[in-house]
Amino acid sequence: MMVSRAIPLVAMLVAIPVAASAQFGGMPGMPGGMQGGFGGPPAGPPPACQQLMALRDETHKHGLAIQKANERKAPAQEACRLFKSFLSAEAKFIKGLEEHGRTCGAPPDVIKQAKEGHVKVSQIGKNVCEAAAQGPRPAGPSLSDALGAGPVVPDNSNKHGGTFDTLTGNVLAR
Repeated sequence: MMVSRAIPLVAMLVAIPVAASAQFGGMPGMPGGMQGGFGGPPAGPPPACQQLMALRDETHKHGLAIQKANERKAPAQEACRLFKSFLSAEAKFIKGLEEHGRTCGAPPDVIKQAKEGHVKVSQIGKNVCEAAAQGPRPAGPSLSDALGAGPVVPDNSNKHGGTFDTLTGNVLAR
């Protein structure tokens, strides 16, 4: 699989778990949740949920870096480095979801979606890094190679030009 074809696919896979994880709610202090206390102002989210949202944002930031690299057609070595960073951030986020997702109001299917996406992105990242390890691919044969003709060097051994040789002066003046 070509690296340039893999990156748009990853961009799509990155967006799914991050969008799904944005569905936090249903707990005090979280968007879409209940009011804190007896109808007073909402309480801030618990520290575990704040940390989970920070992990989500970090994963999203790395996903955007992959998308931007794709737009500017970054080399495979850079794409590999970006995938490694993304996969590391995503693994931390998934671990946080497993530990605190329920407390923070994340739907149960978010963890499943994030894990499935992580497996797919891991495989693509592996392919990209293998392509990067191979280095740049040599260019294909040139047209002259494909036609069986090599570069032609003019023969300058004949100093006297022929009938059509006008580079060394006027043929009629000789």
